[in-house]
This record gives sequence, C-alpha cells and structure tokens, in this order.
Amino acid sequence: MNPKFSRANQISASLSVALGAFIGLIFRGAMDSNWLSDLYPKLTGILTLTFLAIVPLVSGYITVRNYLRTTPPGQQRWWRWLFLPWLAVLLTMAVSVAIKWEGIICLVFASPIMLTTALLGGLLARLLWGRLQRRSPGTIVAFALPLLLILVENHIPLPNQTRTVETAIFVHAPAVVVWDNIKSVRAISSAELPSSWIYTIGFPRPVAATLSHDGIGGVRNAGFTGGLVFTESVYRWEPLQDLAFTIRANTATIPHTTLDDHVTIGGAFFDVLDGEYRLESRPDGILLHLTSHQRLSTHLNPYAALWTEAVVRTIQEQILFVIRNRCEHTIGTEASPLRAQTQQEPQP
Repeated sequence: MNPKFSRANQISASLSVALGAFIGLIFRGAMDSNWLSDLYPKLTGILTLTFLAIVPLVSGYITVRNYLRTTPPGQQRWWRWLFLPWLAVLLTMAVSVAIKWEGIICLVFASPIMLTTALLGGLLARLLWGRLQRRSPGTIVAFALPLLLILVENHIPLPNQTRTVETAIFVHAPAVVVWDNIKSVRAISSAELPSSWIYTIGFPRPVAATLSHDGIGGVRNAGFTGGLVFTESVYRWEPLQDLAFTIRANTATIPHTTLDDHVTIGGAFFDVLDGEYRLESRPDGILLHLTSHQRLSTHLNPYAALWTEAVVRTIQEQILFVIRNRCEHTIGTEASPLRAQTQQEPQP
C-alpha cells in the first residue's frame, strides 16, 4: 500500500474518532451544566436514556460517517468503521475520568450499553452511506437528535421501583452464636473479606455495625470505608429468629471521593430501604437469610437493576461470609477453603 495513502487513512480515522468523542464530551458537559440543571432537573447526570443510549449512538454515527466521507472507497477498511465508534466512546470516557466528571464505578456500569449503541450508530452510518452517500444525515442533523430527545425525556416521570435481593448461607453454629454476630458486627479486617470485583472498581468495604441497645428502637450504625455510614433503625426484634431494620444512608456526609453523584446511595437514582436477618433452624445449624429492598429510579431501570442487584448481592454475600466464619470459628469449626466461597449455595 502506498505509504501516503496509509498515513492519510490513519489521519482520517483519528480525526473521525476525535470528532465523535468531542460530540460525546459536549453532551456530557452540558448535562451537568447549571443552565441545563435548572431547565431539566430530572436529567442532571448521565443516568438517562438520552445520554446512555442516544448520545453514544450519535457519536458512533458521526465517527463512521466522517470516516467514510474523508476516506476514498479503495482505502476504507471494514474493521475501522466497525470499531472506530468504540474508540470514540472510550476516549470520551477517558477524558471524563481525567477531568473528574465521572468515577470508575459509573463508567463500568455505563460502558456496556454505551459501547453497544455506539456500534449500532456506526452500523447505521455505514448502511445509510452505502445507500445515500453524502445525502445521508450529516453531523448537524445527528447532533440535534439528543437535543430533541432531552425535551421528550424531561417530561417522562422517573419511576420508583422497589427491588428485592435475597441471599442465604448455612452456618454450622447454634442460633445464639449466630444472633450475637448479626445484631452487631465488630470491626471487620480486610483479611476477613475475600477479593471481589466491586472493590476493584472502587466500592467501599464493610467496616462494622454497632448497636445502641437491644430491642425495637435500637439503632445500628453500619460503616463502610470512605466515610459511608448507614443508620439502621430496628423495627422487628425476635431474638434468635428475626432482626429487621430500616436503612437510611447519611448521604450528606458521604465524601465525593467515595461515590460520585450518579451512584450515591440515597440519591435521586438509587437508595437502600431496609434489611432483614432471618434465622432458619436446621438439625446441624442455621440457614441465615439476609434480605434487603432498594429503590431504583431511572428511565433504564431494567438495565440499571442488573448492576445494582449484582452489587447489593455481592455485599450481602460478603457480610454473610464474615458472619459465618466468625460463628464457626467461635465453636471451633472454622470454615474450610471450599466452604469459604461466597457463592456457596445454601444447604437444603
């Protein structure tokens, strides 16, 4: 291949990626701007259908259309127009993290849907270019699409959906030992917690849960690393059987370095409502259940629920893992490596 042609192709691809990323950054900056927040308070941040799905679709479309427009047909490579949209979205994400618009947690959650819709946008651009060439919708028309959809989405109320996460683990210990280890949880060392993907992407680790006094009305303060604290008020107290409590995240005191605004617990999009430990007696121990309810309020609840439930389930499994190990260690039957897996299925 002529080196001049190869270099020109590379420049065309790079400029196309930069253009697509620039479009994404324009919308990302606009969605956190003061004037847009005042006009459309429901759309502040990235947890919207417009930003998660439509903006990357438009970014992918503009990237591929510009590549096809600036690259002679004989020099176009299918793998470029297929994957350039991903590069544009990834560049948008990288810049957003670098200038602290987003945290790693948010981008991990958003990346699957953003990369998928960006690819679809690129495929759409290739399809329309093959049929219409330069008469296919251009950058200005594509840029206007998210602006129109913002107006529509702003008038769609955010739903309040309650989700339930149930976990359980079998504990070879008597009920009195299990009860003592759930009503309050002494300080958890990092060595007691197995590694997990949620910690890798930045979620806080559980630290301890202190109880003000036994009985209904008792207050548990459940702390996590990074200054994340939940106030849990006991409303059901059945010793050796059932402990249930409401949960309130102390949102105002959570440092911004712990969780960004889009995944803050107790924020506009997500909250944990209550929790319950239930002890089910078995001949050789206790089947310990931990159940919680969460509020989810986004225009993409089915997608968001995949992530929120995975995170909550993992946290619950981690806490049950610690409780089980402590209980069994207390009675001299410390868990074996095989039983130390947090995904262990409860015994029937």
